[in-house]
Amino acid sequence: MDEDDIAAEVVAGTDAITVPEELLEESPVAAANATLQQLIQVMGVSEKIKLALRGNREARGQLIRDPNRLIRRFVLQNPRVTDDEIIVIAKNRTADDELLRMISDSRDWTKNYQVRLALVTNPKTPLPLALRFLASLHERDIRALAKSKNVSGTIATQAKRLVLRKGPQGG
Repeated sequence: MDEDDIAAEVVAGTDAITVPEELLEESPVAAANATLQQLIQVMGVSEKIKLALRGNREARGQLIRDPNRLIRRFVLQNPRVTDDEIIVIAKNRTADDELLRMISDSRDWTKNYQVRLALVTNPKTPLPLALRFLASLHERDIRALAKSKNVSGTIATQAKRLVLRKGPQGG
């Protein structure tokens, strides 16, 4: 049985994988992160997949940093992932380019302006994807990108072109 089969069973609710119930429920008061991290470290791959697909915000926050790319991918497939979590991932300069690609391919997430801005400013975002969102940014953000040293040269050059096309007004 491969990981996708396990994920399909978890989503369908037909799996026999057990995960501590407190990690599945969204609660305002969660277990301490150190304890959560220790619990996750001793879990097997199938348990981590279930937790990634069904876990609460704290569990997702830990699993998005898991060394296994597959686990990180399943975190993004969790139906309870919020736009705020996606923005944090998109801003993270150590984020995996596969995660950034998944975020940029989702219309639901890229409807959010902050997600698009985070993707364009993250140097790990694949260049064609970052360029795709550049023109949809506000003029003040494009001007800032044109002057920024923290983005790729191609993004800065394209931002300068967009600023010149729109004219010198605004600052």
